Amino acid sequence: MATAVEPRRPAVRRLLQTSEQFLEWLQPGVFADLIGGEIVMHSPVNLRHARLLNFLDRLLGAYLEEEDLGELHRESVALRLSVRETFLPDLAFFTKAQAARLAPTHAPFAPTFVVEALSPGTARNDTGRKFAAYELHGAQEYWILDPEHLDHHFYRREGDMLAEFAVGGERVDSASIHGFWVKRSWLNPDKSPAVRSCLAEILATRKTEGRRRRN
Repeated sequence: MATAVEPRRPAVRRLLQTSEQFLEWLQPGVFADLIGGEIVMHSPVNLRHARLLNFLDRLLGAYLEEEDLGELHRESVALRLSVRETFLPDLAFFTKAQAARLAPTHAPFAPTFVVEALSPGTARNDTGRKFAAYELHGAQEYWILDPEHLDHHFYRREGDMLAEFAVGGERVDSASIHGFWVKRSWLNPDKSPAVRSCLAEILATRKTEGRRRRN
């Protein structure tokens, strides 16, 4: 007696999205990345993640305003890096020259400085495919912050690649934002210091180091 053979089901072909399709689909309040043509939703963040980003956002934003260096944007600004790569980074700094070239709905190029804070749903992409895209498309500096384990890593442009710097150092001097630095101990969301006192310390150090160079 012959056994019935189930008909083979056709393979489901996933259609890759273009950056233009993704940007048209993207709505305010929706947080996702387009990575290799696939939409990857951002996972909800916990308070440690939020506190760390809030601290750095306020500190860096205040410094940039004080020095009149450019624009800092949170996760709501999309970066169109290629036909199938569009990201919404946690923090992105654009110089004044770059800010003048921003499109009405997105940035059509990589920022000078970008920060991603790791979460369980995004960590693999932040340290893998997104890292490679930032590197390929000209980001000058990339900070990967780990709110849970405090295993922070800092990368700066060296030729065609992003190379790690400040490994184990207590003070992390930005390679692309002149005069800006943080203490590694400040990047602990359980012990975030007052933004005002940190900014005052950065600005005081900047003045002191400026006098030394003139002398």
